Amino acid sequence: MTINFRALEKSDKLGFLFFIAYNGMKFHAFDELKGKNTVKGEFSRIMNELEFTWAKGIQQGGRTDAKVSADENILYLSSRYFGDLDELKKNFNKLSPYVKIKKIVKTLPNLAFPDMVEGREYIYSYPKKRITLSLEEIEERCRKYSGTYDVSIFTDHKGKELKEHMRTVEVRYTDGKLYFRGDSFMPKQVRIMSAYLLTDSMDPLPGKYLKLDKICVKKDLEDMYIDKNKKNWMDSYPDILQWEMLGDINIVYLKKEKKSEFIGKNGNNINKFKKLHGNTIVREI
Repeated sequence: MTINFRALEKSDKLGFLFFIAYNGMKFHAFDELKGKNTVKGEFSRIMNELEFTWAKGIQQGGRTDAKVSADENILYLSSRYFGDLDELKKNFNKLSPYVKIKKIVKTLPNLAFPDMVEGREYIYSYPKKRITLSLEEIEERCRKYSGTYDVSIFTDHKGKELKEHMRTVEVRYTDGKLYFRGDSFMPKQVRIMSAYLLTDSMDPLPGKYLKLDKICVKKDLEDMYIDKNKKNWMDSYPDILQWEMLGDINIVYLKKEKKSEFIGKNGNNINKFKKLHGNTIVREI
């Protein structure tokens, strides 16, 4: 992992990953649509109510169809927010009955977040009484349709219009459920595949039985997570309100009126600090 220290130093924003769960039955769609209840719309409404602002749009780990729930999806945005993330999470979850924040992770700003996603995992739980194929037939089809191939037969007209139809997907049938893992799914692919694997039909099964189980991010992104400094150094620097680490880079937060004193004349103080602790970015709260 290579971090552009100067670019981060000049930016007044950080990136925020919101790991969310939601009840898809309460939403008409995932993306914001005027006059419709949507996952992104609900998230945006409550974050605005909590006075959390961000630059540009909200990126997501994966879009979900209407009625599809998620145990874990990830929303990413860049913001100048420096407040308490635990308090933000608690207040959001109080106000939102159907979208819940599981955790919030700070990272670098202005990322192309979809490029940092390695894969997605889905679970399809169809009622047993509606399954028409035998266990042996389902398992055989799961083996046959696991791998890298043209999956356009398992998508809708939007998927067929995409230039790239090759996808890698692994699917297994365990305890009456289909488990999918793929590098990139096409529109309605999982629901159409589920129909074929369970009922020998190519008509997509209902979204209410589908759940986005997990977003798998690349290690490069995990290496960009910003963590609280666990070393007991803050007692020696009473003006530092918060101290975080991005790899071996220190990010320290001070009140505006304390910043110039902390840096010192001609940078003397901050240079001494860097000699002791390494590369350091100073931010105001």
